[in-house]
This record gives sequence, C-alpha cells and structure tokens, in this order.
Amino acid sequence: MAKKNQIQFACQACGYLSPKWLGKCPDCQEWNSFQEEEKLKHSHSRQVTNILGSQTLSEIETTQEIRMKTGIEEFDRVVGGGMVEGSLTLIGGEPGIGKSTLLLEVSGKVAELFPEQKVLYISGEESTAQVAGRMKRLGMGIENLYILHASSWQNILEEIKKIKPILMILDSIQTTVSHEVASAPGTASQIREVTYELMNYAKANKLTCLIIGHITKEGNIAGPKILEHMVDAVVYFEGDQQNQYRLLRVMKNRFGNSHEVGIFEMHGEGLRQIQNPSQYFLESSLGESYGRALTCVMEGTRGIFVEVQALVVENKYGNGRRTTQGIDANRLSMLVAIIEKYFELPLSYSDIYLNVVGGIKLQSRDSDLAVIAALLSSYYKHAIGDTCVFLGEVGLTGEVRAVPFIERRINEIEKLNYKKLFMPKKQMEKKIGGHLEYQVIRKITDLKENLF
Repeated sequence: MAKKNQIQFACQACGYLSPKWLGKCPDCQEWNSFQEEEKLKHSHSRQVTNILGSQTLSEIETTQEIRMKTGIEEFDRVVGGGMVEGSLTLIGGEPGIGKSTLLLEVSGKVAELFPEQKVLYISGEESTAQVAGRMKRLGMGIENLYILHASSWQNILEEIKKIKPILMILDSIQTTVSHEVASAPGTASQIREVTYELMNYAKANKLTCLIIGHITKEGNIAGPKILEHMVDAVVYFEGDQQNQYRLLRVMKNRFGNSHEVGIFEMHGEGLRQIQNPSQYFLESSLGESYGRALTCVMEGTRGIFVEVQALVVENKYGNGRRTTQGIDANRLSMLVAIIEKYFELPLSYSDIYLNVVGGIKLQSRDSDLAVIAALLSSYYKHAIGDTCVFLGEVGLTGEVRAVPFIERRINEIEKLNYKKLFMPKKQMEKKIGGHLEYQVIRKITDLKENLF
C-alpha cells in the first residue's frame, strides 16, 4: 500500500515548520498563522553538484563583478552602479506606488541599450494586453522586449530556457507557484521554493533577475523572512500616493552600499528621476517665516538637504500634544525635554507639530540640532536665515556631539553656497577653505546666544 503524503504546518509569517498545528508561532510569536501543507516531495532528492573542498584565500581566484547599467542614473546608483550579472534583486512597495511602472521602464531601457539581447517581463497579475498597453503609454516600442503572462514556475522556466534573456523581471513572487509544492499561491512554502529554484538557475546561468514582492499592512515584504536573506539586494519603493514623489531605498545590497536612495517624480507618462534632490526637499524662501531650519543628512553616499519645520502653539486646556511627520515621536519628546531642562521653557504645556518637508524620514541623530533650532525659532517667533545649516547630535546633558562624514557634508554645503554652518566643536578641524562661516556649538544653550 502506497504511503500517504506527509503533512506539515507552516507559519505564513516567518516560515517556521511544525508537525502539528499551533495557535501561536514559537519563532515570530504570530497568532493563527499556521496552515496545512504537504512536505516537499523532492526535499531529500536535490542533487548538489560541483562540490569543492575547502581552499585557502590565496587559492581562490576572485573576479570583478560585471554590471549592467540601465541608463536610469537614480536606479543604477541605488543598486550599486548597475545590476550585477546573475544577481537577484527584490523590489517591494505598497500597492499602486509604481513598482511595475519602474520595472517596465528599467526593462525598456535595458532592451534599448542591448538591442541584440532579449529582455523578458513576466506578469502573474496582468494580461499581456494590459502590460503592452502600459508600455505603449510609456512610449516603448521595442522588438527585443518579450511579455509573458504566467504564474506556473515550470512554465516560466521553460520560457526562460527557450528565449535566453539577459534580464528577467517577475511580477510578482507571491503569484508564482510551483507544482512541486501542494499549497496555495503566496504561502511561505511556495515563496521559499520558487525563490530557491530561481536563485539556483540565475546563479548557474548568469541571468539577472528583478522580482516584485508585495508588502503587508505593517510595511514588510509578505512571505517568510528567508526570502530577504536569499536574494542579493532588497529595495523598497516608498512614497505617498497623493504625492508625486517616490523614494527608491535599498535596505540590503551584497554588491554595493546599503541605505542608498534614489528619487523619482511620478508623471502621466511615467517616472522621472530627480537629479538634484535638494531642490525637492527644500522649499523656496518665505522671507521672515520662523520655525524652520536646514540640515544635511547622508543617504548612502549622497548628502541631501532637508528642511525641518516646527510649530509650537500654547495649549490652555491641559498637556500639550505631539504630532510628527518624518521623525520618531519619542525622539521629539526627548528633544523637548532637553530644551525644557536647559532653556527653562515650559514646552510641556504647548502643542508641538514637527514636519520634515518632502516626506523623507530622519532615521539618524545627525539632525537633532536642526530640530531644536526649529523648535526654538517657532517658540521665540524669530526667523533663521535661509543660508544657515545645522549639523550635530544632541545628548541628554545638552552637549552637541560629532556626526559622521562631516567632510562630505561640508563639501555639499559649499557647493550650494550656504553661508553659515553650526557644527560641534570636536569637528572644527575638519573645516575646509571657502566662503563658509563656521559657528561652534558646544552645548545647545549656545544657540540662544548666537541666534536668538
């Protein structure tokens, strides 16, 4: 009598496997996330080929990565100067943010730059007619760009072997299924198996792959976390659907810098790259308006100028509220407490609103001095000049601490003809020549003497 297929249960959040159903995942602590599935039939039959013994460092021959440039400078910067041959890149983002539009433009540019090669765009969500219609709206009419509507990994693999493309785009990994796995599309087992097979084929045949991944309501890419570990690069396409600007941010990159950012603007005819992002993040001069300060943050290898806006309003009915956009609310509360301690200002009874212009999120502490300057400017109703830039991390004792990459930031400040830089004393020796005036800030109380 033939044995029945063995059953296991897999967590759809993290991929944890269990022989029986569990109400709570012991790995990721998620509730009601286990689904029944059959064990992989070929899990013990995979053949590992080309096994080599261990080698010393001198015996291993290293090679330079071959990169494929797309001609879209913002995209090429984010992936490290171009896509590496045989790499697997995962692109995630909210529904309707423009992931498919971005990768359609990438596929079109690659097809134009390599007319004798083939590019394959696979869509499991849209028909070939829908994809072709979108390409025509984007102004694409390229003969070596192939479109396939398929969700079966076995059919996709046959098509890849048939046309042998230089670049393959899969939209999306959650809609692709393998017949070797008896579970629904988008489950942890399907995503894990399809990605494993795709990764092995891409590495063995030097096929460059871009795959789109859906995200959950928490903002993470749907599927097991092992998906992000398997791929070579993880890129998020961020932005507000009501705003025409989009940020392409890399979170992991085996072949380049992580946390690099590319900036695009959404138009009716597609995405347009922003060559000078500081023009986007900085508002035009508003004369004697107060409650705003400028800082320079590092996004990968690029220095970007952003404007921090603050509004301090007296609250006569109880404890003040805190509303933030682009910065952590707990961080704002800490900086407000520092101001209260060392300036002896009653900000606890005021409503405080803080906004970072352009939708960028301040993750590092380098902009602390700019946030405090904007808050003081609003409280004292005193405008800060448009030519002033603030750099510095603020500690709980009120001291202003050094920031990394100060030389690179100073060079960017010099390029854009700002006149005055407020910076920590420790980094005064890093200053360079030119028209820039340097103002030392040892403790935040120095701001009152120099500005207000």
